[in-house]
Amino acid sequence: MKNFYLAEPRTTVQVKFSDGQTYEGPIGSTVEDFVKMASFLPDLTPMACLVDGQLRELTYPVTRDVNIRILTLADSDGMRVYRRSLSLLLVAAAHQLFPQTRISIEYGLNFGALYCESDPPLSEIELKKLETRMSELVAANLPIHKEQISLAEAETLFKDGGLDDKLRLLKNRRKSYLTIYALGNYRDYLHGYVVPSTDYLKLFALDSYSNGFVLRFPRREKPLELQSQVDYPKLINVFDEYGDWMDKLGIRDVGTLNEVVKRDDLLETILVSEALQEQRVAKIATMLASSQGRVRLVLISGPSSSGKTTFSKRLAIQLLAHGIRPFALSLDDFLVERELNPRDEDGDYDYECIEAQNLELFNKTLLGLMRGEAVTLPRYNFLTGKVEQGETVSISSEHIIIVEGIHGLNPALVPYIPQKAIFRIYVSALTQLNLDRHNRIPSTDTRLLRRIVRDAKQRGYTAQNTISRWPKVRRGEYKWVFPFQENADVMFNSALIYELAIIKPQVEPLLLQIEPHTPEYVEAKRLLSFLQWFEPHKSKMVPANSLLREFIGKLALRSYKIGFK
Repeated sequence: MKNFYLAEPRTTVQVKFSDGQTYEGPIGSTVEDFVKMASFLPDLTPMACLVDGQLRELTYPVTRDVNIRILTLADSDGMRVYRRSLSLLLVAAAHQLFPQTRISIEYGLNFGALYCESDPPLSEIELKKLETRMSELVAANLPIHKEQISLAEAETLFKDGGLDDKLRLLKNRRKSYLTIYALGNYRDYLHGYVVPSTDYLKLFALDSYSNGFVLRFPRREKPLELQSQVDYPKLINVFDEYGDWMDKLGIRDVGTLNEVVKRDDLLETILVSEALQEQRVAKIATMLASSQGRVRLVLISGPSSSGKTTFSKRLAIQLLAHGIRPFALSLDDFLVERELNPRDEDGDYDYECIEAQNLELFNKTLLGLMRGEAVTLPRYNFLTGKVEQGETVSISSEHIIIVEGIHGLNPALVPYIPQKAIFRIYVSALTQLNLDRHNRIPSTDTRLLRRIVRDAKQRGYTAQNTISRWPKVRRGEYKWVFPFQENADVMFNSALIYELAIIKPQVEPLLLQIEPHTPEYVEAKRLLSFLQWFEPHKSKMVPANSLLREFIGKLALRSYKIGFK
């Protein structure tokens, strides 16, 4: 008979970092414990980590052997954790100093800042006191505690705090509990992970800005420094206008939108939202008509999935109503031949850089058209990478040339065209509808969800394909679009208050197809997590000419040349 002996139960686990180094510690040790053992880490402070491909907080207990990749401010998920933790620090410090003041985190700005407002407004002296108090909390290295509470307890917490927006949001909670964070005696719901303690939050600043203030933080590209403050008066005006629209509709957050959907009253919200957008398009067309022939070229630019194509069509129709003939010119046809096209840092052809455009030919063509000459247009063949001969056209003095493209706001695009003949329009989806006053929805997420749905319907791409390409798209936007946005004569906000309720049922099945342990799974899981707060609605109520149709399908403007001849 053989004797069998029970192996000694393991009391330690091993953590293998992405550089290959392995550390061993007691079962239940946190990732933070192992990070402190490691000597290989870069100058950047860890913010979170990937544990076997899953996004985790640094407080995550390790109960088995795992592979870990540290995320810092140079990573998108690490930066999100930092911004979210700073938001908690801001609100907790304000609660200590000014308990009757309500802080609202409204939206992000491109120089690395969150635009915030307070009720009542904070004076310069009060703002400086708040910044000082935040620094004191950081120096004290206070722990940030995480806890799960029942929905009944969460309801009491928010009711006692007068947080009606969070109470409304809670009504759509599917789970029986809510995860909250506590800093000192302040407790709040934050959508996503945070750092273990205030000591991680050393780099920030508060500054007065517009009608409120900004909370500044580093950018991923320069994670060790704060960027200089940049004024965006036109962008702020667009956000203010969108806020006015939200007031007219009586929808200030996702909770109120969900109430409208549940009451089956969304049709009125849709129609009013569309009418407000159409009024804006009509106003822009009136501005062009009032130029009395001075403007001959309209340049339209904006980041990906902002609805520039549909906006161009709707503007063309409004111009026709003023007796102005629009003529569409494709910037894509003025690409240099592929063998001359620059490559990006990955060695791929960079079609988005301005050097990819044949600027001399583009400007020569524009000047010829404006003079009424017969001009032979180029046609770029994306299959061969060659420039072919297109049709020969001429236009009259009653025509306005419309060009839509990434470089529309860059003065380097049209150096030979008289500036008085140019009208520039910036189009972007600048959503201001947030989960609640402390949990914003980035405009970037709205655009990404739009693109996932459109790519699946029109291009046959999976959600994984779209997400994998998104970082490169974003790099192009930061380089070629955002720096020039204030060059616009007008800005058009393509965001629709109701759109995520419509997009949710279309994008969720696409995101759920992404396999775990793939690089795109973490992003898909994050998007699915915030979509859970939205009450879904069917798309049949969306008007046929809605800008949203560019992404969800069934475009009404089926003739791409309508009004352009």
